[in-house]
Amino acid sequence: MIVTNTKPHLTKRIIATLIDYGIYYLFVFVFIMFFGEDNEEGARQVTGALALIPILVWFIYFVLFELTFNATLGHQLFELEVRNIDGSKIEFTQALRRRLLDFIDICMFGIPAIITIKNTEHNQRLGDLWANTKIIKVQNKKADVEVSS
Repeated sequence: MIVTNTKPHLTKRIIATLIDYGIYYLFVFVFIMFFGEDNEEGARQVTGALALIPILVWFIYFVLFELTFNATLGHQLFELEVRNIDGSKIEFTQALRRRLLDFIDICMFGIPAIITIKNTEHNQRLGDLWANTKIIKVQNKKADVEVSS
């Protein structure tokens, strides 16, 4: 069921990541609008225990989704999955490690990710290098079933 190749699928990965972080940032924006309070600068902020909810949602959406489903929603749309470098399913520490370095890619507009994806044997970004993971394209090998009458 899983076919891997050495193509980086860079455009699909960029769009999938934009979708994933778009979903996440939309949640954070709506969350702050509903649960935030105005501060002295005229902005809204969430404090106390409520401030942990966006972190929890990030952990569930990115780390646990990849651990459980091999991909986030954006990556599933493009049939991309995260796998161990040997092609096997990733473990919890790998899912966490690869996502802990997202901030480097995001803060630098994806430039470190693009550079490392284009220049590593398994098309890995920094988080993948640290976690010993890679992104693969999944292709369904099921043959179409024809129904004859």
